[in-house]
Amino acid sequence: GCVQTVAIIGPIFGFLLGSLCAKLYVDIGFVDLDSVTITPKDTQWVGAWWLGYLIAGVISILAGIPFWFLPKHLPKTESRKDSSTSSEQSKFITEDNKDQHKSYQQPAKIAEMAKDFLPSLKNLFGNPVYILYLCASIIQFNSLIGMVTYKPKYIEQQYGQTSSKTNFVIELLKVLSMAFGIFSGGLIMKKFRINVLGAAKLSLGSSFFGYLLLLSLYAMGCENSDVAGLTVSYHGTKQLTDYEQALFSECNSGCACSKNDWDPICGANGVTYISACLAGCQASNGSGKNIVFFNCSCVGILESPSRSSSAVVGPCQKGNECPKMFLYFLVISVITSYTLSVGGTPGYILLLRCIKPHLKSFALGIYTLAIRVLAGIPAPVYFGVAIDTTCLKWGSKRCGGRGACRLYDSSALRYVYLGLTLVLGTVSIFFSVAVLWVLRKRSSPQDETVPANGERGACGTKSRKDNFVNSDHLIQTTYWPEKETRL
Repeated sequence: GCVQTVAIIGPIFGFLLGSLCAKLYVDIGFVDLDSVTITPKDTQWVGAWWLGYLIAGVISILAGIPFWFLPKHLPKTESRKDSSTSSEQSKFITEDNKDQHKSYQQPAKIAEMAKDFLPSLKNLFGNPVYILYLCASIIQFNSLIGMVTYKPKYIEQQYGQTSSKTNFVIELLKVLSMAFGIFSGGLIMKKFRINVLGAAKLSLGSSFFGYLLLLSLYAMGCENSDVAGLTVSYHGTKQLTDYEQALFSECNSGCACSKNDWDPICGANGVTYISACLAGCQASNGSGKNIVFFNCSCVGILESPSRSSSAVVGPCQKGNECPKMFLYFLVISVITSYTLSVGGTPGYILLLRCIKPHLKSFALGIYTLAIRVLAGIPAPVYFGVAIDTTCLKWGSKRCGGRGACRLYDSSALRYVYLGLTLVLGTVSIFFSVAVLWVLRKRSSPQDETVPANGERGACGTKSRKDNFVNSDHLIQTTYWPEKETRL
């Protein structure tokens, strides 16, 4: 738990650095910033993404210098011969490797390793607890990776926040709550001396309540911004179909505007217009971010003659209820992150204890590889494809072709983003239930209770213990109260 908690420190500083770089314009130092007409709140804003790579690269090089001064060989620790003072893992490893002590003194050949690969893989995948937990983890990480990858975009589009603020919020709240949750999971395991069956229950419970809390985020969304020709008509009514043809109206018919432009302005009527041309503006004053447009014929449609038909650079702010919804979203997100993270350490303990000692390192390697390949790679791809189906306005590249999405349908984005996350999470919970069912089926009633003297039965009767040790489905539930369980 402590090791996984410390590993969160890196992403914390990474999000802080990303938040700082997102506030800086991408061409900082090469252009006059006073001539830039967009702000970090605009969807066209591109932060100095390259600056973070330079800073992180220099820090990585500096951090690698102390490794040059480490000794070539680490000192060997004395083997523990007294089983009463040994940890659970050292006891198993000592017993399992008595006849293989000589082979560890000589480096293994590649041919020998290759010959043992397939039998070890077959032995590993023949363990129902391991394969079910692996499937549950892959699906759950698909859900979590997809959710985390597109959470900044979701916050920007749903609540109208800037990218720098979303990075800071994710770092300060979500990542810290994850670190505290992982540490709490390890503390609970140690405090209450939870065995492998209890670890499975704790992991399942945290996932269930975490995704249950995530379900409440459906009610914490914002309505679409009023964008003329996209979400509302130029007369103020709700938008109909075929938005590209609706971008043009009588008020801008003589302006020869392009439908591919995206330079939003906020009219005095509180409606966002895609460009000053489509707003029918005929004059402007100022420069850079301080430009004010006058005599905008489309703005004047919804205004009385006595009021101004002007507009300023940038989109209009979302409704008055949106900041309050964003606050509720942050609170629920923090609680959800903490709840899901509590099951991280128990799940890791479960993974280690359900594997034979000589297959532990191999099992962890396969587990990590499967998570990276089957969750880390595909999840952002199909999450992005699903989210793009909610786009209302696509940008265009200078050389032609479709660019990035400028405006999403807020309601559709909420249902797709949260819906896909919850569906994957629900499927992973079913696999976790299957893991718990297999563990219950293979454990004796004595494994779930601790006698008054603090001693725990190894695996019930001696015959049952022998079956576990000799079986491919070894489950380690032995616990020594006087020693901390080390894995």
